[in-house]
Amino acid sequence: MKELDRLVNIIKELRNPKTGCPWDIKQTSKSLIPNFIEELYETVEAIESGNNTDLKEELGDLLMHIIMQIEIANEKSEMTLEEILDGISDKLVLRHPHIFGDKQNLSVEEIKVNWEKIKNLKEKKSRDSVLEGIPMKMPAIIVAQRIQEKAASVGFDWKTLEPVFDKIEEEIQECKKAIKNKDHDNIEEEIGDILFSVINLSRKLDIDAETALRRTINKFNSRFQFVEKNLKNEGKNIYETSLEEMDKLWEMAKKEKSE
Repeated sequence: MKELDRLVNIIKELRNPKTGCPWDIKQTSKSLIPNFIEELYETVEAIESGNNTDLKEELGDLLMHIIMQIEIANEKSEMTLEEILDGISDKLVLRHPHIFGDKQNLSVEEIKVNWEKIKNLKEKKSRDSVLEGIPMKMPAIIVAQRIQEKAASVGFDWKTLEPVFDKIEEEIQECKKAIKNKDHDNIEEEIGDILFSVINLSRKLDIDAETALRRTINKFNSRFQFVEKNLKNEGKNIYETSLEEMDKLWEMAKKEKSE
């Protein structure tokens, strides 16, 4: 693909020790990590905003970082773009036997279970636990959901929603007890249990918990800024405004956004 070749050649030129850009030449796989993560989150924001113009640009930035990482590794004879493309192609074929093998009509849940099973039995035989392989530096909500998915792949999962709701209620009651006992360490533990249980509910309903929370954060941000704007327009200091007055504006924000 000529467009991909062009990008690869541009990055090679930027990395050229004699004629390249001093900043690009200086970069290492590790030094680029913060920028890589930033570009990933900017891509996520573009997806969530539904702005295709921004998404096109952010996907380009992300792809540039991927090619840069590959070029740095290629310079040290560690890997090539061709090897990476072959590797991911082989993996996709292996993990989709219902498409590239014996054709089967599987549910999404069955496909997820098969994906984890193939990964653990055919690719990651050296792992001691099915829970291994999850990057623990990811946001905790994503880690929690991935752990639950991996546990579910071996059947460690409730079949219905009722016990999930029961578990949430159980954890809430335990948290209330910890609060009553003023046991700070136990309170922290129980709040974690509540969050983990709610994430489990989200997973069971095929809802991405991280996306759901980000949506609520954006909603809260929008409504709170509505409160701030209205108070400012009225010449009022938010620090001297009562909760009751702010709550009235909050309800106004809810109605405005729902209309």
